[in-house]
Amino acid sequence: MRIARLAKIVATFYRYGLDDFLVDRPRVRLLHWLFRLTPLPRDLSLPRPVRVRLALESLGPIFVKFGQVLSTRRDLLPEDYADELARLQDKVPPFDSATARAVIEQSLGRPIAELYDEFDDVPVASASVAQVHRARLHGQDGKPGLPVAVKVLRPAIKPVIEQDLALLAVLAGLAERFLPDGKRLKPREVVAEFDRHLHDELDLMHEAGNASQLHRNFIGSDMLIVPEVYYDYSSRDVLTLQWMDGIPVGQIERLREAGVDLKKLSRFGVEIFFTQVFRHGFFHADMHPGNIFVADDGRYIALDFGIVGSLTETDKHYLAVNFLAFFNRDYHRVATAHIESGWVPKETRAEELEAAVRTVCEPIFNKPLSQISFGMVLLRLFETSRRFNVEIQPQLVLLQKTLLNIEGLGRQLDPELDLWDTAKPFLTKWMNEQIGWRGLLRTLKHEAPQWATTLPALPRKLNEALSGQTTELLVQGYIQLMREQKRQNFLLLLIAVLLAALLLAGWLGR
Repeated sequence: MRIARLAKIVATFYRYGLDDFLVDRPRVRLLHWLFRLTPLPRDLSLPRPVRVRLALESLGPIFVKFGQVLSTRRDLLPEDYADELARLQDKVPPFDSATARAVIEQSLGRPIAELYDEFDDVPVASASVAQVHRARLHGQDGKPGLPVAVKVLRPAIKPVIEQDLALLAVLAGLAERFLPDGKRLKPREVVAEFDRHLHDELDLMHEAGNASQLHRNFIGSDMLIVPEVYYDYSSRDVLTLQWMDGIPVGQIERLREAGVDLKKLSRFGVEIFFTQVFRHGFFHADMHPGNIFVADDGRYIALDFGIVGSLTETDKHYLAVNFLAFFNRDYHRVATAHIESGWVPKETRAEELEAAVRTVCEPIFNKPLSQISFGMVLLRLFETSRRFNVEIQPQLVLLQKTLLNIEGLGRQLDPELDLWDTAKPFLTKWMNEQIGWRGLLRTLKHEAPQWATTLPALPRKLNEALSGQTTELLVQGYIQLMREQKRQNFLLLLIAVLLAALLLAGWLGR
């Protein structure tokens, strides 16, 4: 089964002319020439990034989702590829309502009629992993029940996902081995990151936990509404949430007709972002327009909580230092903050990194602040950081992706949005709270409960540290023994699959 699927992947690779990637690659030149000798016709008139997107769309929903995740790694991809992959749409036909009802009843252990007073068989949304139905809970005391959104996992999706993930891992290994930038691009780590995100989405209780945390963080907010989770009607395969009525944020004309203050809404987006990042350290990391509505009272409504990001206190501190340094054009502080945080090797010279950052930022700062995209500044810095071997942290990639989403949305709502002017007072106040006497008091209050157990044991632990001997265990593996032996097997398997794929391509082309 996997061989047939891999053959289809290679056939698609040929059909969209992606063997262009093999040009001038000595280690795989034979494969490129095999593609060139194939007589089957194909249209290579479109730009290569477009052909990559079309190839992923033709391979199905899992590859579409992988392309979406890959589009967020702008630290790894050229801009034209990232922009094209960002256009991928995760829309697939819904499965039938009888199947949805069966999944719900089996997962929750009760008939639909006992669970919901009403259940709409026509889904309101459908994607590769799940689809959403509108329903209504049973009321009490003669009152109508609450309207809810019921998210149902696609049946038998897990084996399909596991198969495609295994093939993606194989392809990532080949890319890392044979492409010139393979090791730097870390394709296996990207696939592993995608694997984690996708498996999180396959457990709807994970999404329920994310939604509950965000709901608690924004209770009583005048900027954002997060729906409540109904855990009695939720499981790994079913998620029941409070129904949210609103206007999709991308429908600007409808928002204007409804009398929504678009300038205020754009400022809300920026404040929500920085509140999540710096006050909560927990943020919705998939805030594209399809996941955001606007309520009648002008507040945002957040939906779809499968992907979230979290930050440690150290992450938040260094992010704030970097942001404020950017605002103040203090490039030396940017460089030293990167070194202090461990994001660049310790031996990096601050002066060299400072010069590189200045080269990126100075031309941008010559523009009016309202015309500067802070998200694009981050992208340029990521590109510059490659020569300094900067290790881009996964949580920072999610953060950068979210910032780009928020900034793009804000500019769509208000073309004159000044992200810098909106964010700087927030960051300055937050830094003062962290570094000043209020921050000290908060830290002492947080640590105080630990003192009751730590202080009495401190003399004994100090004595043990001074008089005891530390034994250092050295454990060395031998994982290199079989690598060279496996290299030849990879090439033989790939050539065999390629021949099968070319036959399949010929059959598909008839």
